[in-house]
Amino acid sequence: MAKSAFAAIVGRPSSGKSTLLNALCGAKVSIVSPVPQTTRNTVRGIVNRPAGQIVFLDTPGFHISEKKLNLRLRDLVLRALADADIVVYLIDATREPGPEEEVLAKALQGVALPMIAAINKIDDHEALPDRAAAFVAEQLPQATILRLSAKEGAGLDELLEALLGAAQEGPAWYPEEYYTDQEPVFRMAEIIREKIILHTREELPHAVFVDFTDSRKLDDGGIEANYDIVVERESQKGIVIGKGGAMIKKIREEAEADLAELFDYTVKLRLQVRVDPSWKHDDKRLDSLIF
Repeated sequence: MAKSAFAAIVGRPSSGKSTLLNALCGAKVSIVSPVPQTTRNTVRGIVNRPAGQIVFLDTPGFHISEKKLNLRLRDLVLRALADADIVVYLIDATREPGPEEEVLAKALQGVALPMIAAINKIDDHEALPDRAAAFVAEQLPQATILRLSAKEGAGLDELLEALLGAAQEGPAWYPEEYYTDQEPVFRMAEIIREKIILHTREELPHAVFVDFTDSRKLDDGGIEANYDIVVERESQKGIVIGKGGAMIKKIREEAEADLAELFDYTVKLRLQVRVDPSWKHDDKRLDSLIF
């Protein structure tokens, strides 16, 4: 009988969790940017092999902060651990373990699940994988330590082999052709948000969310999807729109180019920007954004 398991990928912000998920799945499942806390949801990516199926749970970076948004994101990490069968603890080998890493390791000490500590970014000239391995050996001696580069694809086969070795016998949760279970509306919104972050990360890295409004079918079988880009201040609205609408046009065109690779039908985007100064403090809004 084949094996199956849910594997939660956890780590500090910018440790490479989303890059790893996309590399494992062979497609863009989770958006990626240099900005910490880009991931705001538990994103599922599915990998099928002859030996079984691993469903990865990509989580937000584990971040020490008392802000409402960050507390919600940290709770999301803990919920993913509760839903998982195996833990993949991803460590950035280019950064020295500090208080944030120690807090996360302490949280993982109480998790009674098979654990793989994957030391990432070993391709970087600043990487010190032995330092990371020593930290894991001290904090989490039960963990299996592997070294990899999510960016270069090195060590991924070894990681999958270790995960399938730790998985239990059981049926696949998803059909073999699936590599994610995300709804198209969510995937489109995330791609738009990725482009916003990439082009405005110095001005408004976390002050924006993307809100689906409606869609309609096109004559060619594609769809036209309407989204609001919501910012906190009027000045930020101008940043997203850009001079003569140049920035919002670039965001739309780049997002449509990515979506053309993800879907087998045409996706045309209509984007507008609105201001909501209180969205980060609205519990109902945060419930709809973080899940």
